[in-house]
Amino acid sequence: MEELKKQRGGARPNSGRLKKDEVISLIETMDAVKVPEAIWIKLGERIEDGDTNAIKTWLQYRYGMPKQVIDQNNTHTINDFDIKDIVKFE
Repeated sequence: MEELKKQRGGARPNSGRLKKDEVISLIETMDAVKVPEAIWIKLGERIEDGDTNAIKTWLQYRYGMPKQVIDQNNTHTINDFDIKDIVKFE
């Protein structure tokens, strides 16, 4: 029973984000791959047809997603009504 408890939670191999040096190594590996000319031709055809998913995917893996900004300003109020309008008190 104790051995089962030890297997729960905690850090596990190959889980979570890659370390920065692993990401850099992956980028260098991707850059070192020689892409056949046929792929560049097909990619050019897709661009001309308006299909940019292949480019988008490559850029996301190569350069990462653009920084996303979340607007945390809230214009909603929860106190914009009077409870007396909802419940009749006697």
